[in-house]
Amino acid sequence: MKKLLILSLSIFMLNAASWAQSCTPGANYADSSYGIWPDTTQNLPPALVNVAYSTDLNFKVPATVSAELVSGLGPTGQALIGSPIQGFSVTGVNGLPIGFNYGCNISGCSYAGGANGCANIWGTTTTAGIYPISVDVSATVIITTILGTFAQTQSVTFDGYKIIVGTAGVIEGIISPISVSPNPAHSMVTVNGITSSMKATEAVLTNVQGKTIEKRNLTSNANLTFDLNGLNDGIYFIHVSHAHGVETVKFMKN
Repeated sequence: MKKLLILSLSIFMLNAASWAQSCTPGANYADSSYGIWPDTTQNLPPALVNVAYSTDLNFKVPATVSAELVSGLGPTGQALIGSPIQGFSVTGVNGLPIGFNYGCNISGCSYAGGANGCANIWGTTTTAGIYPISVDVSATVIITTILGTFAQTQSVTFDGYKIIVGTAGVIEGIISPISVSPNPAHSMVTVNGITSSMKATEAVLTNVQGKTIEKRNLTSNANLTFDLNGLNDGIYFIHVSHAHGVETVKFMKN
């Protein structure tokens, strides 16, 4: 009996370690050009304090540099559009609650251009709150010029994610995520999902450089709209401040 218990415990610990630190890339993303799933609209599942947490991020590494990847990097970034990506590494998942960590399905989190990958986020924390999460990647880009072919490393950050950690009551009160519609937007965008339990106080529209374009003081939980006429096409953010922190949503204007 003692040997059986020890064997059972060993198997359990092995399975737990595997469950907490590994993942398998989703086959349903193999035909995608590139992306990260879930996206920031769906976002990461909420967590409870003192309860083990585990969730996967799936991603398809782009084979070439797209305009979205270099948005906000100016002429230097624009010159890279269309260049092949030789390699792609996840260098950090920032903003995780204390007690959380991440691990990729490949050691070192390094992938070839066009490959599929995933990262498991796991852990247990004692601290409630809303944690903005960003994913840092480093891509090696092959550039061909009249002087020859060169490899250049380009760093990109994907942000707009969050993990809500709280008691069942806190999560129940704010589980419906804030979203924007339409996305992409053209002349106007509406912020949805602001509830009275959030006690939201402010909504700020910023561009990809972080410059404030418009600020609204909130006195009710009614949906609000921002006029986008006069703004250049590109990526923008709306930051909603409320009783549990600041929630950020990203959208595209075109």
